Amino acid sequence: MKDKGCFMRNKSSIEFYNMIFPIWLIWLFPLTWIIILPGNFIIDSLVLLITLKVLNINEKKNIYKKTILKVWGYGFLADLIGTIIMIIPGTIENFLSGATKEWWYKNLTMPVSYSPFDNIYSVAWILFATIITSFFIYLFNYKSSLKHLSIEEKSKKKLALSLAIFTAPYLFFLPTMWFY
Repeated sequence: MKDKGCFMRNKSSIEFYNMIFPIWLIWLFPLTWIIILPGNFIIDSLVLLITLKVLNINEKKNIYKKTILKVWGYGFLADLIGTIIMIIPGTIENFLSGATKEWWYKNLTMPVSYSPFDNIYSVAWILFATIITSFFIYLFNYKSSLKHLSIEEKSKKKLALSLAIFTAPYLFFLPTMWFY
């Protein structure tokens, strides 16, 4: 049997014995919800309220009450999409072999999971995941959370853009090796 990092291979099968556990997956585990739920709610609330103030939009309290739960929920949905993108390198690696697999593991699977700034490939992958997540934060908020508000379309777009920029999952770039 040959040890290849996260799995052991014999002639006929692959046995997983130690899956990579990136910090950006921690939100999937129940105890972290105690910190993540209120933390995201506070951040979403601050971004929403500050942007409403900057845009000089009246009825901040009413708009906040109508939208915050949708903004918060859609933020988690967008983060889930980004997390799926972050998982892809490890999944694809399982279908590769030889030099391609070694390159993929060295340049994407490991750096994306543990040390994002090791090379340009992992930085690009994480940047892509962050941008896609931001796009969905914008889209979900503009098309749903803010859709029925009685404010100008231009203001809705600015509000959705503010949420997308300031609540994007920049923690995807946080190297998990700092936590070992």
